[in-house]
Amino acid sequence: MSALKTTPVLWIVIPCYNEQEVLPVTAPLFLDELESMIREGLIAQNSRILFVDDGSKDSTWEIISSLSTQDPHYIGIRQSRNRGHQNAVLAGLMQSLDEADAAISIDCDGQDDIHVMSEMVRAYRNGSDIVYGVRSDRETDTFFKRTTAEAYYRLLDRMGVEVVFNHADYRLASSRVLRHLADFGEVNLYLRGIFPLIGYQSSIVAYKRKERISGTSHYPLGKMLSLAFDGITSLSTRPITIITGLGSVASVLGMIGILWAIVTALTGHSVAGWASTVCIVLFMGGLQLVSLGIIGTYVGKTYLETKHRPRYIISETTWEDEGKGGERDRVPALHEDRA
Repeated sequence: MSALKTTPVLWIVIPCYNEQEVLPVTAPLFLDELESMIREGLIAQNSRILFVDDGSKDSTWEIISSLSTQDPHYIGIRQSRNRGHQNAVLAGLMQSLDEADAAISIDCDGQDDIHVMSEMVRAYRNGSDIVYGVRSDRETDTFFKRTTAEAYYRLLDRMGVEVVFNHADYRLASSRVLRHLADFGEVNLYLRGIFPLIGYQSSIVAYKRKERISGTSHYPLGKMLSLAFDGITSLSTRPITIITGLGSVASVLGMIGILWAIVTALTGHSVAGWASTVCIVLFMGGLQLVSLGIIGTYVGKTYLETKHRPRYIISETTWEDEGKGGERDRVPALHEDRA
């Protein structure tokens, strides 16, 4: 992709779930950055900030609706129910597909440095189809989160999953990348592993992550572990290879144990060994249960994929022609600013 000659339309896609405390604080910051890029001539005047309400139970949607009446750059869509962060990001990106030349996804909490968006746009204008926002350090994380997160990225690499180290979901993607993303129809989403699969020229913008501006995180340890497990099982079959190897080793050890038992019995030295028997049974039983659990996870995911259920359903929008509940509802005539 050569350097752009025209001013691109940019959409900033922001997933929101129960963000009534932080949204009034961060929304003006996003608008300031958008208007700054417009003044610099980096992006077109009809660029937008798209909030994606992921089925919030508080007043998040009411705030988004109010923002859309205050400034035409604010728009919003609402999912019919909570579908998770990855599906919310996907919904926003797909909504931008026919309207924008590029889209930036970023969380609502203000932890990711908003001001590096201009660097992302410059990299895009210079030929990058994907620009990854990468944390330069993890000083704001606890020791536990820092060590486990970095270990997880290394584990993904060992599992054969291509990801950008210390990159989450803060990235810019061009419209042609998003068109290819639309071809990835899987229900079990792990976007930070899918974008590297798409390819095209990419670059990295480093930034420091801040503390959350307001409110509390809606991504507790359980959800993080679930996403981490999805990242491995959705993009790699190596765990099945590993348990196959463990099963082979256990079988060899079992054969050795059987031969030892036969030889011991034939030579008259057999001794009833309760402890050794229990240890072997518990080891083999645990190995089998873990193996069945991993295999069951893959079977369950395959089952969900075969159903071809929609990954998100848009129930409301902030513009007049409301969404009809499909995956690819488009924004009507938003290339003209509203009065």
